[in-house]
Amino acid sequence: MEIVISGFILGLMGSLHCAGMCGPIALSLPLYGNTLTPKIIGGILYNTGRTITYGIMGAIFGLLGQGLSLVGFQQWISVAMGALMIISVIMPSLFKNINAGNFPIAGWVRKGIQRLFIKKSFGGLFFIGLLNGLLPCGLVYMAIAGAIGTGDATTGTIFMVLFGLGTLPLMLAISMLGNMVSLSIRNKINKLIPVLVVFIGLIFILRGLSLGIPYLSPPEKKLNIEMHMDKGEQTIQEAVHGSCCHTEESKITN
Repeated sequence: MEIVISGFILGLMGSLHCAGMCGPIALSLPLYGNTLTPKIIGGILYNTGRTITYGIMGAIFGLLGQGLSLVGFQQWISVAMGALMIISVIMPSLFKNINAGNFPIAGWVRKGIQRLFIKKSFGGLFFIGLLNGLLPCGLVYMAIAGAIGTGDATTGTIFMVLFGLGTLPLMLAISMLGNMVSLSIRNKINKLIPVLVVFIGLIFILRGLSLGIPYLSPPEKKLNIEMHMDKGEQTIQEAVHGSCCHTEESKITN
């Protein structure tokens, strides 16, 4: 649960970073209608689109983590993803080549957004949000690392959805009210984001180490219990089925 909540906190605190990166898009959104209500609906649809894309990413990368956990790497994946988060803060130069220019899909996404800007409709705003979620973003990369570290497709999806919901309040406010947070305040709070990323990275590392700390670093058996639940249920079903079959066979024999 703590891991999932950390996704929301990352999105909430990191939304000021989003304001700098995606704020121009939010400020220039072709919100549908001239009254407040349709504008709010349009802003919500845009942010819902982003959140859905993040959720799909969470499912994909959570499934990747789940596949690795099935071969016995769940703990190490959690530790590795946490370490990656911390390294990205301590030695950002290692990741300096990861930018929008290195992703061919980024150009396609931007062209798609530009076309949708022409259409002032609720549907257009929703699809702008869907595409916007695909734009390269360092904060999203950190969230994806977290989704992999969960070691589960469902948990990874929830992690990324909560990440998106965490960014929603500020991004919606920006699209509705303009750039309401001054640059100086954004710069001050942005300095806290690396600290937050390191903190979440430490949570993932502790989780993977299975130190027996309640809630924060559960024992290995508790960490892997969900992986064995399905197997246990299948065993129970087989036992019940076998017992029934055995009873029926006994009746026939008698």
